[in-house]
Amino acid sequence: MPRIFMAIAAALVATLGFVIMGPARDAQAAAVRIMPLGDSITGSPGCWRALLWNRLQSNGFTNIDFVGTLPPQGCGVPYDGDNEGHGGALVTNVADQNQLVGWLAATHPDIVLMHFGTNDVWSARDTTTILNAYSKLVDQMRASNPNMKILLAQIIPLNPSGCADCPNRAIALNNAIPGWASGKSTAQSPIVVVDQWTGFNTATDTGDGVHPNDSGIQKMSDRWYPALAAQLTTGGGTTTSPPVTTTPPGTSPPPTSPAPNAGCTATYRIVNTWPGGFQGDVAVTAGTAAIRSWRVAWTYANGQTITQLWSGAYTQTGGSVSVANMSYNGSLGAGATTTFGFTASQSGTNPVPSVACTATG
Repeated sequence: MPRIFMAIAAALVATLGFVIMGPARDAQAAAVRIMPLGDSITGSPGCWRALLWNRLQSNGFTNIDFVGTLPPQGCGVPYDGDNEGHGGALVTNVADQNQLVGWLAATHPDIVLMHFGTNDVWSARDTTTILNAYSKLVDQMRASNPNMKILLAQIIPLNPSGCADCPNRAIALNNAIPGWASGKSTAQSPIVVVDQWTGFNTATDTGDGVHPNDSGIQKMSDRWYPALAAQLTTGGGTTTSPPVTTTPPGTSPPPTSPAPNAGCTATYRIVNTWPGGFQGDVAVTAGTAAIRSWRVAWTYANGQTITQLWSGAYTQTGGSVSVANMSYNGSLGAGATTTFGFTASQSGTNPVPSVACTATG
């Protein structure tokens, strides 16, 4: 074969090799990079990450990569354990010292799962200071990746010994997060608030009033999963409210018109008690058709009084309590559930009341 044809043939082989290998490299590079960010609840060992990773894998979300400058810690199961869960860290310190900038440069995430602020609450940092730190970190995330998707947790409750004010400080922070997120979220870089608070009980879901035990890490994984799966499936839109409305994967979309038996049910639970007060939550579940709004009502018999309520709008007259949906959690698909939580004062007995739920289709 003349040399010129040999050269042309070699060039063609090289070109074909590039064309064939290029997509494979691109597919590998297209793995979605997910950074778990926070303190020891995320990283020491933060085994909710192991449960979440394996649930994602088993449900077909395999083209993902958990990233972080910290290595995995033992959780008894194989998983991708890279993370940015820094034990003892305060989100205010991380922001003040610009620590996140280096972590982002080393890992280049597409999505951040952020449960951060527990140590700040414990250290009596005020809510405004914590939210300002959140804002700075979000700005740094977007400087690293303008399309960053941010899943921000309303932190799990904490009740450590020696910190009587910690439970209420956590409530104050969690109540402020949805409004802050709504103002900071953008279409290009949405902030999705994940309700890790409701239904979490420090007496049964932690070993020390702060760090989740086996039941706690399961609850955390269960709350992260639908929010993260939505991002991996559709990009997640611009939702800024707590994604506690869960429609199981594979569920048919809501019908365009309500079925005759559209309605809802409500389940009331007491999840924590202390002298003179308690914490509760109510799960609202749509019936066999989609609903546009809901209202839940009950009557206390022994002088209980709501002191704070989140993810709903309430009124109380005497013992009669009425709670309506917020703008972000009124619309539920058939069979879907959302939850609101509250704290209340009590004296004497505190039985679970009968609860009624009404809905519009």
